[in-house]
Amino acid sequence: MATPLSADRLLAALRAEGVTVVEHDGWRTHHRDHVGAWGPVNGVMIHHTVSSGTASSVELCYDGYAGLPGPLCHGVIAKDGTVHLVGNGRANHAGGGDPSVLQAVITETYGDRPPAPREHQGSSGAVDGNARFYGFECVNLGDGSDPWPPEQLDAIERVSAAVCRAHGWGAKSVIGHLEWSDWKSDPRGFGMPGLRDRVQARLGAAPAKAASARPDTPRHEPFPGASFFKARPSSPIVTAMGRRLMAEGCAEYRIGPGPRWTDADRRAYAAWQRKLGFTGSDADGWPGRASWNALKVPHTT
Repeated sequence: MATPLSADRLLAALRAEGVTVVEHDGWRTHHRDHVGAWGPVNGVMIHHTVSSGTASSVELCYDGYAGLPGPLCHGVIAKDGTVHLVGNGRANHAGGGDPSVLQAVITETYGDRPPAPREHQGSSGAVDGNARFYGFECVNLGDGSDPWPPEQLDAIERVSAAVCRAHGWGAKSVIGHLEWSDWKSDPRGFGMPGLRDRVQARLGAAPAKAASARPDTPRHEPFPGASFFKARPSSPIVTAMGRRLMAEGCAEYRIGPGPRWTDADRRAYAAWQRKLGFTGSDADGWPGRASWNALKVPHTT
């Protein structure tokens, strides 16, 4: 079980995984927290919208409809792979589900699939999924014929991996709505076991790096750890970082950037953290994993 990610951390995690994100007005404070708990969180749930068209689907998921107010998820995954953030906090997406499925997700002890659900919204043994799962709606009619473009499937994989990576979960923390409630059939058109396999493979690699990268694909410097910078190192990694910060418009060095970590580097990195949406102590200039992965510092060797 885990504390839900803040809006800033969710955004940074998605960007670090290579997700193209659109932030919709008010998404950071758009939630249903006043009607029930949000957290502790245990996993990610994937849905289909039973709709077509990005704009109308995003509007539906943001506003909801009579009897089921929005947000209906945290993000809408369009057919082109763009992820539209519409909510942060409790969302009306999962409803009631099977406690045995929840336990299997928490322990990540099941095989290809969690146990078959035998509960649903309103049934006597159901547990509240809206408190426990991040929800992502994927634009698809859900009729078994509407295609799932490669860009959309890739985004579903990246989104799932991003949240799992941020919480330290494995891919078995990702389930479909049909695996949660015996009333549901979504997502229809691809298999959840195959998605979990791809998510787990991604979790074993560096964020945002394609599993079958070509030899000429640029390599990025892995996060060296917070203690590396606090020891005020002299390293080509610091130089490469400074050049990336300059390219992002987050640094004005009087001299450099150079290999020695200085207060100028820390100020520049704090500007980068703020650009990603971090605030307060999360934008103190000391690199963290999510912001570092989003910076994509070129490999120095």
